[in-house]
Amino acid sequence: MLSVKLPPATAMSIGMEARRWRIAAELPALRHGSGGSISAKKPLHLRSIDGMSFFPSISAENARRRSAVAAAEAFEAGSEGHSAEKSVSAKRIKIGIYFATWWALNVVFNIYNKKVLNAYPYPWLTSTLSLATGSLMMLISWATRIAEPPKVDVEFWKVLFPVAVAHTIGHVAATVSMSKVAVSFTHIIKSGEPAFSVLVSRFLLGESFPPGVYLSLVPIIGGCALAALTELNFNMIGFMGAMISNLAFVFRNIFSKKGMKGTSVSGMNYYACLSMMSLVILTPFAFAVEGPQLWFSGWQKAVADIGPHFAWWVAAQSVFYHLYNQVSYMSLDEISPLTFSVGNTMKRVSVIVSSIIIFHTPVQPVNALGAAIAVLGTFLYSQAKQ
Repeated sequence: MLSVKLPPATAMSIGMEARRWRIAAELPALRHGSGGSISAKKPLHLRSIDGMSFFPSISAENARRRSAVAAAEAFEAGSEGHSAEKSVSAKRIKIGIYFATWWALNVVFNIYNKKVLNAYPYPWLTSTLSLATGSLMMLISWATRIAEPPKVDVEFWKVLFPVAVAHTIGHVAATVSMSKVAVSFTHIIKSGEPAFSVLVSRFLLGESFPPGVYLSLVPIIGGCALAALTELNFNMIGFMGAMISNLAFVFRNIFSKKGMKGTSVSGMNYYACLSMMSLVILTPFAFAVEGPQLWFSGWQKAVADIGPHFAWWVAAQSVFYHLYNQVSYMSLDEISPLTFSVGNTMKRVSVIVSSIIIFHTPVQPVNALGAAIAVLGTFLYSQAKQ
């Protein structure tokens, strides 16, 4: 008898076909013996091959495959959840590093700035050098591709101009203030910036705020007034400089919000462009108000009193001014305005406390109470405004 050996796949196919014919042959008998419970009009469906008991090896293999796929999907879902958790933790760490760097750089800047102004009382030149140093640092960064240069056009610079004017006024006024009074006093008065923001927005822009915002102005204004009245070394020029700085920075923020919507410039590059335009605006005024003759004679006196390392003080205050502002703008890219406001409040606390310790600034208990009330009011304002 002739024997033909078929391939396994062919044999399996023939076996399945034979089983179908066998079921088809038995179907009439089943129909008649079942009392008509099986309808000839409905097709007979067989189970999937995965579940056929006459292919146990295939069923076991498919079961193992499904189990492996399910395990892989579960692992992938778990991995995604773990990755999301790690991403949130990484962002918090990043923001924490930004804040710590921002506060530290600001404290260092204020210390060196005050040391320079004590020995070299020319705030207009000091302010110009700060902007010039920051502009030079960013130009070098762009030229060497350490930072990607921004893509800006003429319209960008037009929109930036009023922002730069307000920034220039605020920067010079704050420096003038610190040349006349203690760093702590300047920052206590600058804690009153939210009050200026609310008043300008309410009466010039017609904006309205929740009652909590207006109530938060009471401790801000009261604390600043108490601190000013009890300041041992009060100076009107220093006081007015801080007040003008508050007003100027409020307008800077308003112009920034109105003009910079929709731009793709990063916070770091935005501040770099702002510094460059402010430098162009400030330089002729610095020459007109103080001038090279005063600068040269004052420099000789400062070097004679302090020594050659006075030049390092000037360089340090210029570099740290740019860095702390740059980091603050970079922080604003990563966090909400509320978080930024809270961070700015805590920054003032760190500057006030550190300057009092380093410069041994005499502080009366009532003066300290006024500062605490003003800072607390600033914090309440940042919470109520949201």
